[in-house]
Amino acid sequence: MSPPTGLDAAGGADPVVLVAHGSRDPRAAEATRALARAVSAARPGVDVWPSWLDHTEPGPTEVLRALAAAGHRRAVLVPLLLTAAYHSRVDIPAAVAEATRSGPPLAVRVTGVLGPADGSVDAALLAGLRRRLGEVCPGRFDALVLAAAGTRDARARGSVGRVADALGVEFGVPCRVSYASAAPPGAGVAVSRLRAAGARRVAVAGYFLAPGLFHDAVAESARAAGAVAVSAPLTDAPEVVDLVLRRVDDRSGRVVAPAG
Repeated sequence: MSPPTGLDAAGGADPVVLVAHGSRDPRAAEATRALARAVSAARPGVDVWPSWLDHTEPGPTEVLRALAAAGHRRAVLVPLLLTAAYHSRVDIPAAVAEATRSGPPLAVRVTGVLGPADGSVDAALLAGLRRRLGEVCPGRFDALVLAAAGTRDARARGSVGRVADALGVEFGVPCRVSYASAAPPGAGVAVSRLRAAGARRVAVAGYFLAPGLFHDAVAESARAAGAVAVSAPLTDAPEVVDLVLRRVDDRSGRVVAPAG
């Protein structure tokens, strides 16, 4: 890849690198590209580059090295992750360290993830989930399931629980968590439990940034258990674009200085 000469070298805006998890499903990569286009459109004059940790190229190391080679001296990296688990703690720092180890100097500011890493749930994240639910279930429901990808990290699961609690308060209904992998319960089990407790209309909010096999599995099991609706992933919802840009503008992120 060969990005244009960066504005940051002349005192302008730093380029933004979005880093997604990656998936074998091509729909996931296209969703990340769509988000990158939407962020770029919302912030004219800023170069926005998608990258992936796995399955899709380019990776963040490649993008950062290309930016440095093109004359940029700074960049902002935004993890497109909804929990601060292994990928944000290990994979992304390793990719940035590798990019800054050799070649032209590049200072990289790594922002927080999009989920509630500090304990607070961003209003934009809730608004994006509300938007997606409204698209598939404009009527009333009396219970919710927040369906996430899943993680073995207990603190990350706690952050998903905080989102579920906030979403339940938002709608005034019980909201339970489910996971597509790594931890119970599955979406179908969570829906069944709510229905057994008396809920008649259970909707499922997909806590995913991109479509893929996990979201497909959640939708299938939830509907089989009697869910009235399953919302689409957040992808390039305007609220997610706003959330990404506020992460970019937040100067509290960790800066990885050039090696040497």
